[in-house]
Amino acid sequence: MNAVHGRYLQIELSSGTATVHLLPEAVFARLIGGVGLASYLLDRWCPPGADPLGPENPLVVASSPFIGTGITTASKVALAAKSPQTGMIGDSLTSSYLALALKRTGYDALVITGRAPSWSVLAVDEDTIRLLPGGDLLGLDPAATADAIRTQLGSGFRVAAIGLAGERGVRYAAISNDGRLAGRTGLGAVMGSKRLKALAVRGTQRLPAVADQQGVVRAARELAKRSLGPGTAKYRELGTAANLAFFNRLGVLPTRNFQSGTFEAAEAISGERLFLEHRADTHGCAACTIGCEHHYRTRDQGQTVEVRLEYESLFALGSLCGVDDLNAVLRAAALCDRYGMDAISAGSTVAWAMECVARGVRLPGSPDAWPRFGDADALLRTIQAIGERRGLGDLLAEGSRRAAAIVGQGSAAWAMHVKGLELPGYDPRRLTGMALGLAVSTRGACHNRSSAYEIDFSDQLDPHADALAWAGAVAESEDRAAVMDSLTLCKFLRHCFRDLFAEAAELFGLVTGLPMTADRLRLAGTRINTVKKMFNIAQGWTRADDTLPPRLLAREAGGLTAGELDKLIQAYYRVRGWDEQGLVPPSRLQELELQELLRERSMTSVDA
Repeated sequence: MNAVHGRYLQIELSSGTATVHLLPEAVFARLIGGVGLASYLLDRWCPPGADPLGPENPLVVASSPFIGTGITTASKVALAAKSPQTGMIGDSLTSSYLALALKRTGYDALVITGRAPSWSVLAVDEDTIRLLPGGDLLGLDPAATADAIRTQLGSGFRVAAIGLAGERGVRYAAISNDGRLAGRTGLGAVMGSKRLKALAVRGTQRLPAVADQQGVVRAARELAKRSLGPGTAKYRELGTAANLAFFNRLGVLPTRNFQSGTFEAAEAISGERLFLEHRADTHGCAACTIGCEHHYRTRDQGQTVEVRLEYESLFALGSLCGVDDLNAVLRAAALCDRYGMDAISAGSTVAWAMECVARGVRLPGSPDAWPRFGDADALLRTIQAIGERRGLGDLLAEGSRRAAAIVGQGSAAWAMHVKGLELPGYDPRRLTGMALGLAVSTRGACHNRSSAYEIDFSDQLDPHADALAWAGAVAESEDRAAVMDSLTLCKFLRHCFRDLFAEAAELFGLVTGLPMTADRLRLAGTRINTVKKMFNIAQGWTRADDTLPPRLLAREAGGLTAGELDKLIQAYYRVRGWDEQGLVPPSRLQELELQELLRERSMTSVDA
């Protein structure tokens, strides 16, 4: 097989040893790479019942066959571990030069196990693996950490680091590299639990050759041309922040902890206002032709801060908390980046606390310090307290589900999460596909692993279509997303394909030399989602985990009833070939050619 090395490196932090493991071709043929490869390796190395913050939980870093080929946006690295928020699969993608550095080491993935004896930096320099002292880096933000490491080791190293939130075990801490965060599911907390302040990677090996160089160049050039067309214009011009005003008009903008779908001050924090008053410049990720990354400056007296901002951060720190001060939202987003934590979960957990205060529920600490809807200063103070695990922030660092369980007093009723992961910026009461996609997602409340909202915003389905039609559309959207995440292509590229499965299958063949058809690639997406599902089942998933918060299941609020959602979920299970309890029969695993891959628990290895 071309374009991959066919091996990965397992690093045991407790002993400092490294072992090379071989990857059979079948893994790439059936699961592609990227998130598919990361999910496969996580299933292999994470034992059932593992403590997400214990040494037995591995941290997986994986590349894909497309990285280094010149295919636009193929610069993402996939990370996976058992999530400290959900207790199930936690996977995240981040774009950067780290992906290329990893592939140049001669390995397709790293599996980091154990726990370092003391705070450390893991330096992977091809076959030279070093565990360096990292205690002097504690307290530094991720950018300062990376600068310090490159000063010590050399500018050729690419660095993924955690901030104070990861050091202190904030359950939604992120891993940051080149200013971009692998944000959701708490992988920064996993890294911190291993006493790893940073991972530094340098590779100088030649990339493995593709099967058809001329064909890849031709196809890559055509895709790059399309990436500059109307399918991506929104992202280049205003970015995803443009969603805020649009969603508000549709009544699906989560406001004041999902108590409403409209925000009366939406114009004050809109993407248009953001662009006019705070725009700094625009950047692109590594190997990207779209250039969608918008930077904004705060308008503070004295030193200003430049911030990357997307819709999800804008909604979570703005309308969800009832905050209409755009400058404060930018400052809050900058704090999340500095501490290294997911802005969606941070904003949602603060919004839960705000509703607690509004309902008279007593929280830890002084009432004067409690956050209230619309109080921008309180939002900033509370985010700082979370990042430092100080006062009320120590409770909120646990996320809304755990915080509600600790506080009680009925507060679980307004903890807006699925499986422990806080909801993204789409009110599913008016979005049937999104409601189902959020409920069944293996990752928890996630909009990125299915893009099911596109079914609702398009004319793909009649709103009165039957449950099987909705279930089939959601399952296909999940499989499409799994393919893109495993090829490590940006989701913003999805509208540049006339037929994603057919065109991506042709690209896969040109790159790897393996025969691939549209149907086989679609099947690969199904396999990847099944591997994730099997991991969750092994970790204790039950049918009761596939649901939505009670607030969203009320006819009078415009949403589906619990019974209606249950019918959709049962239809989804049927479409997937699962039983009525959502379990995967052995016959289905056999149909998907997964029994052998999931059954084997050891692989050929040699000492590194």
